[in-house]
Amino acid sequence: MPGGAAPRVSRQLESSLYVADLARSHAFYEQVFGFETLLDEERMVGLAVPGGSMLLLFRRGGSVTPSPVPGGLIPPHDGQGTLHLCFAVPLAELDAWERHLQALGIAVESRVTQRFGGLSLYFRDPDGHSLEVAGPGLWAIY
Repeated sequence: MPGGAAPRVSRQLESSLYVADLARSHAFYEQVFGFETLLDEERMVGLAVPGGSMLLLFRRGGSVTPSPVPGGLIPPHDGQGTLHLCFAVPLAELDAWERHLQALGIAVESRVTQRFGGLSLYFRDPDGHSLEVAGPGLWAIY
């Protein structure tokens, strides 16, 4: 690799989705996953995901200009189309997840046995983003 080895990365800290109706998506992620809200602003909501990461929900088109904050300027960004996020869950809780989604009226789009033996449930959020809850065995690292 030119320039030597890359400096160390500790973990992924944030993932983002861009949504049409911020209040609707905020309510969905709180109800379905029970994520704690750490930030709730006009252009975005920040939800704490267990394990030390954040799910950022941005109002689509709400961050296309730089965002001044007390410590500097956050560069503009935005996204379109349906995206995918996967959340790790204990294998023993996948059936409970299926019942939880059913009780909320959320259809499980697919149930997949993964190549390393894990099991995944796929479903959609209100914007059509593909969500997955997966037990161990999805990847060689999980």
